Amino acid sequence: MPGLLLCEPTQLYNILNQATKLSRLTEPNYLCLFDVRSKWEYDESHVITALRVKKKNNEYLLPKSVDLECVKYCVVYDNNTSTLEVLLKDDDDDSDSDSAGKDVVPGAAIEYGRILTRLTRHPVYILKGGYERFSGTYHFLRTQKIIWMPQRTFGSRVQSGPVCVPDCVFAGDPDRLLHIQIEDSPEAQILPFLRHMCHFIDAHRHLGSVILIFSTQGISRSCAAIIAYVMHCNEQTLQRSWAYVKKCKNNMCPNRGLVSQLLEWEKTILGDSVTNIMDPLY
Repeated sequence: MPGLLLCEPTQLYNILNQATKLSRLTEPNYLCLFDVRSKWEYDESHVITALRVKKKNNEYLLPKSVDLECVKYCVVYDNNTSTLEVLLKDDDDDSDSDSAGKDVVPGAAIEYGRILTRLTRHPVYILKGGYERFSGTYHFLRTQKIIWMPQRTFGSRVQSGPVCVPDCVFAGDPDRLLHIQIEDSPEAQILPFLRHMCHFIDAHRHLGSVILIFSTQGISRSCAAIIAYVMHCNEQTLQRSWAYVKKCKNNMCPNRGLVSQLLEWEKTILGDSVTNIMDPLY
């Protein structure tokens, strides 16, 4: 039986923003997001695509239109649950014992999440900080509409600054735009630009800016740039950086030429090539 895991707001943000040609939210078995707050709170505002969990005779009801066994991501949120530990609720007992007079009470999200774990093949995620924390950070992903059809995505958030987005065009201040002109082909050379690119990102992160890194499809050149920056920022291997970015943007696919250059970048960062890029993972 799968268990419960905490889901950081950034993780849910990335789940909501995965896309190929279309948003993955159009896939019926990709994400099921459950809101266990009250009806008036849900009607006031909720995270896009969230289903309101209903009760009957004080028992939670399961959605009839969803085959939970086939859903990849089941995420549950309430107002502000931040831990998987249950709460202690006082009653009127005047006993001197530390634990006497207190009942173990799980939060609403945890209680419903436990029910879902009996029906899913994957772990059930509890949104850390609940709706309050998520909506405070990603206010543009909340809605008052009961039905929300995904028309676009906002890019995958990788670190506190860089965001990987597909197909954007910006013009303006050259001090705020770094344009690396390379073709989308295995012969394209990105390695000569990586040091300057990393310094450019470092400078703007230091100023508190958000950095958008984009290419036409958002899966090859932009992802290679993000991986290179993560390697630089954390002084870590291509393998670890690849896994980290893959978790944020699961359809990334740098071409073989870019992968080979990332291996050379690893040698620049660490003094030696460590990752085996012949692994089918790459």
